[in-house]
Amino acid sequence: MTDATALVADLAQRARAAARILASLPTAIKAAALRQAAQALRDAEASILAANAHDMATAAATGLSAAMLDRLRLDSARVRAMADGVAAVAGLTDPVGTAIDETTRPNGLVLRRVRVPIGVIGIIFESRPNVTADAAALAVMAGNAVILRGGSEAIGSNRAIHAAIVAGLEGQGVPADAVQLVQTTDRAAVGALLQADGSAGGAAIDLIVPRGGKGLVARVRAEARVPVLAHLDGINHVYVDASADPLMAEAIVRDAKLRRTGVCGAMETLLIDRAYGDAAGLVAALSGAGCEVRLDDGLARLHPDFPRATDADWDTEYLEAIASAGLVDGVDGAIAHIQRHGSNHTDAIVASDASIAERFLAEVDSAIVLWNASTQFADGAEFGLGAEIGISTGRLHARGPVALEGLTTYKWVGYGTGQVRG
Repeated sequence: MTDATALVADLAQRARAAARILASLPTAIKAAALRQAAQALRDAEASILAANAHDMATAAATGLSAAMLDRLRLDSARVRAMADGVAAVAGLTDPVGTAIDETTRPNGLVLRRVRVPIGVIGIIFESRPNVTADAAALAVMAGNAVILRGGSEAIGSNRAIHAAIVAGLEGQGVPADAVQLVQTTDRAAVGALLQADGSAGGAAIDLIVPRGGKGLVARVRAEARVPVLAHLDGINHVYVDASADPLMAEAIVRDAKLRRTGVCGAMETLLIDRAYGDAAGLVAALSGAGCEVRLDDGLARLHPDFPRATDADWDTEYLEAIASAGLVDGVDGAIAHIQRHGSNHTDAIVASDASIAERFLAEVDSAIVLWNASTQFADGAEFGLGAEIGISTGRLHARGPVALEGLTTYKWVGYGTGQVRG
């Protein structure tokens, strides 16, 4: 057994013991613990920011991209938002114990499906230190223990955030092992988490949630023996139909791309109906707002001085102020393009024609589809879910923003009066 395997086996064993306690904690205790954890984050702001400043300096020196640096950076506002997010989770409806449905069989046996915690969840993420707080809050409220493995670039920030959260939770009697941080930056620990199905000794991890780039997700898919809740690229599209209101289209396109370029909900590709009245003006407005726009042949005739889009551009998540843009033949062309190049994350249509919009919403098979709204709404808080673990782009268990309900499963509970099958 390697050192990393032994480390993860120990973490999982302790997490399993904590998960048994969490599963039966009353909502009021979990909520009080999260409120205290939120206050502990506010009180620790200075130490968190100092640790983050060190991480930022190291990351910049090693050449981390601008998009990743933006995800890594913390300031007072972001720390306060992190704490507010934890407190908000405390006020959400606790899903544990909720009856999903109930049926009475002809023999009088009552069967009920009831939400229960998943158990032990491993979360592997890059850059974003706020994931430490979001994941801890959601896992605890849903009755799960969580093992967090952040990227090496954020190790100081994650340690400071984790220490504050655990101090707050312990103050209300939640075991410290309910939220554990993998303290080593050795990449072997990631492999050990992915293999922790219980076969190598120690308790099993019940679910792995990766949050990061293509390299991380590819490794998770290739190596995992534990079930995975995947978050793939956010190759998100905005399609502007011929029926779109021009002012609305411009506002949505600019926001979808440029509000925050480094988030997974940012638009990466703009699709414009050939019949739209002012494609040249829409592209010019996006460019004028500070975005490099790479054009297909059709749009390049309108803006010959703009860079051309290559085949690779249509499959690229830029996470910076770059977008690809092309003309399509109506909603059919937009849907076909998204089917070829999309990542099933978030796609939007801007249209005044309701029948066209409804076709788009029905036929685009993404976790989130929007009509006349920016793709930047792809966020658990904006959906009223509080914090989120991530946006699931898969088709099973949970889809879209994964929050409290996404971190539960269910069991069948039967109530009989002496029934036998005989």
